[in-house]
Amino acid sequence: MSFLDYVCAKLVTLCFLGIAALLMGACMAFAGVSLAEVGFFSGFFFFLTVGWLAAGFFWERSRLLRLDQLIEALPEKYLLAEVLPRPVNPIEKYYYQAMRTVSRSSIEVAEAAKREKEEYFDYVESWVHEMKTPLTACSLILDNGGNSRKLRTELKRADNLTEVILYYARLRTAERDTRIQKFLAADVIEEAVKSQMELFIASKVQIQTDVQEGFILYTDRKSVCFALKQLLLNSAKYSPGCRIRVCAGDGRIAVEDNGIGILDYEVHRVTERGFTGSNGNRHGTGMGLYIVKELCDRLAIGLQIESQEGVFTRITLHFQS
Repeated sequence: MSFLDYVCAKLVTLCFLGIAALLMGACMAFAGVSLAEVGFFSGFFFFLTVGWLAAGFFWERSRLLRLDQLIEALPEKYLLAEVLPRPVNPIEKYYYQAMRTVSRSSIEVAEAAKREKEEYFDYVESWVHEMKTPLTACSLILDNGGNSRKLRTELKRADNLTEVILYYARLRTAERDTRIQKFLAADVIEEAVKSQMELFIASKVQIQTDVQEGFILYTDRKSVCFALKQLLLNSAKYSPGCRIRVCAGDGRIAVEDNGIGILDYEVHRVTERGFTGSNGNRHGTGMGLYIVKELCDRLAIGLQIESQEGVFTRITLHFQS
C-alpha cells in the first residue's frame, strides 16, 4: 500500500477535517483574532493532520506486511481467518467475525471434499480387487476349455461391477442424468430380472414375480431398474439357492427372499457407504444399497428394509402417487 492509497482511503475524514479547520478559522476571525494567530493555528492543524496521516500510514502498512507474511506462511489460504490478529476497533471486529464465518464454512466444504475424495479412492481400490475375481475366473475358464455358460456368468458379474461404479461416479450429477417418464412397472421388473438371469441360474435362485396389471410408475426408469438389479443381486449373492419374490402394486415394489437375513442391529446400517455387515463381510464392496438409497432420496422414493436373521429379507420401494 502506497501513501497515496492511504490518503485516498482517508479522503472523507480529511474533507471533514478541512471543513472543520475553515469553520474554526472563520470563527476566530469573527472573534477578532489576528490573521497571524489564525495562520499559526491553520499551520499547526495542517502539520498535526500530516503527522496523523504519516503515523497511521506506517502503522497500517506494518499490519498489512504482517498479514502478507501470514498469508505466505499458510499452506491452505482459506485458514487465514483462523490466524488473523485480533481487531482493534468495532468495525474491524465486524469484518473479523465475518471472515471467521466464511473461513469456517470454507473449512467444512474443504474437509467434506477431502473426505469424499478419500472415500472415492478407497472404493475404487476395493472395486479393483473385487473386479479381479470375475476376470481371474474368466482366465481360468478359458484355460480349461472355455465353458461358454460359465464365461457369460463371470462376464455378467464384471458388467454389474462396472455398472455400480459408473452409477457411483454419476451420483454427483444425478440431477442432470435424471429423466422422469411414464412406464409400466412390469416392464422394468422384467428387464431387471432378464438382465441377471445367468447369475440367478448359476446361484440356483428361483424368481417369482407378482405384478399388478396396469401398475404405472412416473420416475426415472434407469434408476429404478438399477435399484431392482441391486436388490436382486444382493439376494443371489448373499443367499445362493434362495427363493426371490418380486411384488408390485399399490404404489410399491417389494423384493423379498428367504435367505440368511440381516442382523437386527445392522438393518439400519446396510445403506451406509461401504457397509457389508456380519453376514456379508466376505462379499462385495458394500456400495450397492448405498447407491440405491442415494438414488431413492433424489427421486423421492421411499426405501423400507425389513429382515429377520435366517428367515427373510424384504426391501420395498414406495413411489409417490
